[in-house]
Amino acid sequence: MPFFFDPLYLIFSMPALLLGLWAQWKVQSAFNKYSRVRTISGVTGAHVARRILDSNGLRQVAVEPAEGFLTDHYDPAHRVLRLSQKVYQGNSLSAAGVAAHEAGHALQHQDGYAMLQLRTAMVPGVQVGSWLGPIIFIVGFMLAGFVGQTLAWVGLALFAAVAAFALITLPVEFDASRRAKRLLVGQGILAQQELGGINAVLDAAALTYVAAAIQAISTLIYYAFLLMGRQREE
Repeated sequence: MPFFFDPLYLIFSMPALLLGLWAQWKVQSAFNKYSRVRTISGVTGAHVARRILDSNGLRQVAVEPAEGFLTDHYDPAHRVLRLSQKVYQGNSLSAAGVAAHEAGHALQHQDGYAMLQLRTAMVPGVQVGSWLGPIIFIVGFMLAGFVGQTLAWVGLALFAAVAAFALITLPVEFDASRRAKRLLVGQGILAQQELGGINAVLDAAALTYVAAAIQAISTLIYYAFLLMGRQREE
């Protein structure tokens, strides 16, 4: 499968790849920096999440510890908010910001936030399309004639869903961070002067989603470029 090593792919993907690497460094750097800055009140991430959830009528949403680094997420199917150990047990600005962000997703679920509902509905299809789409595209691209073109277009369509999912993720994550920042100060969990560290952590995290969206779109454009070039040749 020679176009796995196509230099043209680097032209399409390298900017997004470099942005992604920089974003990962940025979020780890910000998290590590502010994980050493204790909140004035000394509250842990678990306490922050619990307080936000309870004050918004979400006592039924559990807050549980999870393994791994920055594996924090809200599970809408089981109504569980899972926090990595450093966030769950930590009393730092990083822990407070991440916990509040994940609690923001639970509030989105409660409010019926349309973009979250759409993203959740897309998850099963995207999980399939993310690995099956490129495979179908490659098989179709390698085959000649109508069958090959049809398969390639099907693969392209499946991967397009992955790119759409990455784009839909952006407003979901931005909104969760906006809610987190407002609630942390509005509910008196953090002081106003602590918001600078929260901004640094959550803004860096948001950049990783931007990089992922750009990467998905770049790959989609590359596949489309290859396919249209093949059609012109035929």
